[in-house]
Amino acid sequence: MSLCFSFNGFTLHSTKGQRYKARIFSQCINQGQVISIPNSLSFDRFEFSKSFEFRRHRFSPIGASATTVDETTSSSFRNKNPKDINIVVVGSTGYIGKFVVTELVNRGFNTIAIARERSGIRGRSSKEETLNQLKGANVCFSDVTDLGKLEESLESLGVPIDVVVSCLASRNGGVKDSWKIDYEATKHSLLAGRKSGASHFVLLSAICVQKPLLEFQRAKLKFEAELMEEANKDKGFTYSIVRPTAFFKSLGGQVELVKDGKPYVMFGDGKLCACKPISEQDLASFIADCVLNKDKINRILPIGGPGKSLTPLEQGEMLFRLLGKEPKFLKVPIGIMDFAIWVLDSLVKVFPAMEDAAEFGKIGRYYAAESMLLLDPETGEYSAEKTPSYGKDTLEDFFDEVLREGMAGQELGEQTIF
Repeated sequence: MSLCFSFNGFTLHSTKGQRYKARIFSQCINQGQVISIPNSLSFDRFEFSKSFEFRRHRFSPIGASATTVDETTSSSFRNKNPKDINIVVVGSTGYIGKFVVTELVNRGFNTIAIARERSGIRGRSSKEETLNQLKGANVCFSDVTDLGKLEESLESLGVPIDVVVSCLASRNGGVKDSWKIDYEATKHSLLAGRKSGASHFVLLSAICVQKPLLEFQRAKLKFEAELMEEANKDKGFTYSIVRPTAFFKSLGGQVELVKDGKPYVMFGDGKLCACKPISEQDLASFIADCVLNKDKINRILPIGGPGKSLTPLEQGEMLFRLLGKEPKFLKVPIGIMDFAIWVLDSLVKVFPAMEDAAEFGKIGRYYAAESMLLLDPETGEYSAEKTPSYGKDTLEDFFDEVLREGMAGQELGEQTIF
């Protein structure tokens, strides 16, 4: 069954049809990076590549050139007023998805939020709670993992879809879940959207896919390639692929620990990697810009927050400065992660069910040493200077807020490893 509701509760239709807690992972985890109906209606996978290496070396980034846009494109929705543009958001109850829905609603778009009947972290949110979280949007309860149900849900709305915005992401980064969500469910959203008339697709991806060593990165890249091919085949269809750097929430996991007197944990000398973190609100605003801005059509768009890039060491120093405390660091040799991964990979050969545990270790190792910055195609090195900046929210302001108010509302849930 799929049900759609507007926020005021009116029914549109009813048709039949391991989280790791050991603190040793804390620092690498925290570096990671997770309709309004038109007025005419009556209401308001795990095969780990042997070539996987964590050595710091030159690497050719995976990317793509922008596809030429045919100015005669049928994407005529860009000439409409926002209130007449129907935008479907999948992954609407996820951490970033909720911010995107709010931003689109605030800009006046007719926003259709696709949600599960039990949404949120481990399905804790009821329908009523979901409706309340997505105020201003019309909420359609459906299932993005079931193409037939999703198509039925969109078709039964009785209105053409102009744009699909996907904020879908694997819940935990596990092998099977990565392919189920980052690839299959996202592709379902493209197919169902296209069937209902969508001529533009905005994809929330991740900047780390430019150096794909993990299963969720491979899954995302496979979909990116198919999305671009769709635009190559149909000049009336366009896309925007958004690849953000780390989110503020992924860097805040140690704030309260440090506040309580614990040391700030980092790998190596704390300078193995860097990022230009972006706030959730600023990222949502950038994604919303992709709906109408023609300079973002058929492009891969890496994006970070304002200011200089920050290493874990600099993040820790910032935190201690805000607290008025003398810096106290716990430096963990990166080799510990390498040994743990070797052990897990060995165990997987005997116990295949441990494939996700092994993948989680690799994810942690990746974020402990790889920068969330643009890979310069000319040098094969990460470049802070070439990583675009957007927005106005700073990590220092975020840390200050968390020190005062705590991490309420910033829970990482099943995506802790990110």
